[in-house]
Amino acid sequence: MTNATVLLDPTAELSPVMRPRLARPASLEGRRFGLLDINKARGDVFLDRIEALLVRRGHTVHRYRKPRFSILAPTELKQQIAAQCDIAVEALAD
Repeated sequence: MTNATVLLDPTAELSPVMRPRLARPASLEGRRFGLLDINKARGDVFLDRIEALLVRRGHTVHRYRKPRFSILAPTELKQQIAAQCDIAVEALAD
């Protein structure tokens, strides 16, 4: 009997899609920011601080929240963020 290690992929992707990173904007001036709370403890505290700093600098900020941290963001939520924002920040805190 052997002790084999089995790794499970929680995303269930059989062949992950590789996408190149988007180029960073030359300037943040006039950009709309989306702040996504993934619904983990204290993520909102981090985003509250980021929002305050961005608003103080005159940026437009939209807030979003996933229903639960253990699931992927719903497609509708991702589409909403993409339509309303130029830059997204995701909070990962505990």
